[in-house]
Amino acid sequence: MSIKKKHKLRDLDPYLQREKERYTHALPSREFILQILKEQGIPVNEKALHDLLQISEEENEIFDRRLSAMLREGQIMRNRKGDICVVEKLDLIKGRVQGHADGFGFLIPDDGSPDLFLSAKEMHKVLHGDHVMVRETGVDRRGRREGTIVEVLERGVTQLVGRLHADHGVLYVEAENKRISQDILIPREESMGANAGQIVMVEIIQQPSKHAQPIGRIIEVVGNYTAPGMEIEIALRKHDLPHQFSPEIEKLSAKFPGAVQKRELTNREDLRHLPLVTIDGETARDFDDAVYCERDGKGYKLYVAIADVSHYVRPLDVLDREAFNRGNSVYFPRRVIPMLPEVLSNGLCSLNPQVDRLCMVCEMSLDDAGNFREYRFFQAVMHSHARLTYTKVAAMLEDPKGEEARHYESLLPGIQLLYKLFKVLLKARKKRGAIDFETIETQMIFNDQGKIERILPVKRNDAHRLIEECMLAANVCASDFLQKHKQPTLYRIHEGPTPEKLVALRDFLKEFGVQLGGGNQPTAKDYARTLAKIKDRPDAQLLQTVMLRSLSQAVYSPDNIGHFGLAYESYTHFTSPIRRYPDLLVHRAIKAVLNSSVYSPGDWHELGEHCSQTERRADDASRDVESWLKCYYMQDRIGEDFDGVISGVTGFGLFVALDGIYVEGLVHISELPSDYFHFDAAKHMLLGERSGRRYRLGDRIRVKLVRVDLEASKIDFVLAADNHR
Repeated sequence: MSIKKKHKLRDLDPYLQREKERYTHALPSREFILQILKEQGIPVNEKALHDLLQISEEENEIFDRRLSAMLREGQIMRNRKGDICVVEKLDLIKGRVQGHADGFGFLIPDDGSPDLFLSAKEMHKVLHGDHVMVRETGVDRRGRREGTIVEVLERGVTQLVGRLHADHGVLYVEAENKRISQDILIPREESMGANAGQIVMVEIIQQPSKHAQPIGRIIEVVGNYTAPGMEIEIALRKHDLPHQFSPEIEKLSAKFPGAVQKRELTNREDLRHLPLVTIDGETARDFDDAVYCERDGKGYKLYVAIADVSHYVRPLDVLDREAFNRGNSVYFPRRVIPMLPEVLSNGLCSLNPQVDRLCMVCEMSLDDAGNFREYRFFQAVMHSHARLTYTKVAAMLEDPKGEEARHYESLLPGIQLLYKLFKVLLKARKKRGAIDFETIETQMIFNDQGKIERILPVKRNDAHRLIEECMLAANVCASDFLQKHKQPTLYRIHEGPTPEKLVALRDFLKEFGVQLGGGNQPTAKDYARTLAKIKDRPDAQLLQTVMLRSLSQAVYSPDNIGHFGLAYESYTHFTSPIRRYPDLLVHRAIKAVLNSSVYSPGDWHELGEHCSQTERRADDASRDVESWLKCYYMQDRIGEDFDGVISGVTGFGLFVALDGIYVEGLVHISELPSDYFHFDAAKHMLLGERSGRRYRLGDRIRVKLVRVDLEASKIDFVLAADNHR
């Protein structure tokens, strides 16, 4: 039978036309295959399925690939006889395994239904991250749904980083990711000569099963555990962060010119005469943005010039694919893993002082109340007149006749006008009702050996806030511009509290005599008003913390639902294309509108999910490194007493943040005074059953440091002998 001749049954496929458009030879669609299998009412032998659908010999291989894909994605599975079954009819639940350091785990179902508990026995068959099919078997003694693993659809871990151990001649690797509780056995011939105690990268060559541990081979000896910078090397591999550019990219990078070429200035406005300046932190090396302000009647004209990364990184080229995979630059103490090669991130794209640079500009006209009169976007060439820092700008504003102001005398009027505009925008921000949570950022000061000498709070001054308001203004205009022109893009969205979190928050605040306005749908302004009312109370930090935790995390999405925290109906990220992939997509979208075309890089929802995931990945990696460094910093202070505040309450104990040191550790529930303590999640409290003693979020407490576990990055406290409540 030829491929062209189709059996009547296949002609009934409702998705036949779609398959014809996609493929030269249209196979039965996945939907139709499932329909036919369901109609049979019993598991179907593979040959019988071939016969039913009249799959020709020429189609066998490609049809089998389609079945394999359906198997991987959990739409079908084979029973013990090898017959094909529809998963829906087997009452199985598909999901991702989430391991726990204590050996048990959970199934996180794909359909969003409640998690299932997986015993340590079940977890022997899999590793954290595996995609599996589970059959619900009942409930455990704690009332949790429990399941047994029926099929592994896809392995989530093929490589991992860990520490090599030797026990009676047996080599094994303990994974740095504590959700992987199984040790990986290493045959002696696969050890690359690594020594016990060293950090290594392992490739899994035999996945775990009911009766066997996972086996791996060492593919890289990373180095000794306590070597300087090893905490970063571990985090890069643990979180699967791309951190080396391929030879292909290095070769391409070498071809970029050292400066902007004359031919590149075609169709660009020349802003080299404008005294645009960059204002960043002292340690910054890549400069995304430059600003300049001048009078516009009674109002202001604000220029925000952003590095034109999209001129150099073209859709789907090798640089673009790598930038997409990275998603963003990752910032560690004393080291940056850039999204783009250094020739771009610190060179051609960076708005370095006293050199010409290509840029995308948002020119905004604002009235004296901070309202937008008009704005426009255009491509330009600029020449940064100075690389300023927040400290320098703050000094210039504080003392217009001081040394810094005299040094930048020609730029001072523009800086002062920027400051006036900032105060106008700040008033508009408050009027809009944006939430302004007061959080403490810290900076680690290192010694020559690369270890922490001390940890200091970072004091945000008006120069920080000035730049922040300028960037917010440009981002809002970018969002509005793309929305008006109906060009799809990635918005930066931030949802308000869920109904459940809102009820819990209101119940908590009620205990303190505090009310949150807004009924069932409070706005950012309602939050801001409540924060303003409580700011002078002694328990302000506690109340603010609980309010902050009622909100979700901001993410990227093509669905514009607004930004709750900033009180914007429409908001996107435009101002950092050197270090954020979503900003690069926004630049391309703006250029498409300027060129009267439409930019479509693919599925915008998938792009949003990917960029949100890489952002979380970077945050997790940075947090891991900081936690390890803080443990190393504290290991010589065991036995000392510290004052602190309860920063978190859980069913297993209290997290305590130490005053002036900015280090957090755990007082385990077993270390509390002899009593049965019960966790009240709504009140963020542990309450003693007999004594009535309570430990609540925000309470002050005195603790003693008793243990530092470098491998687990954990710090343990007990209550100090002179602890007062």
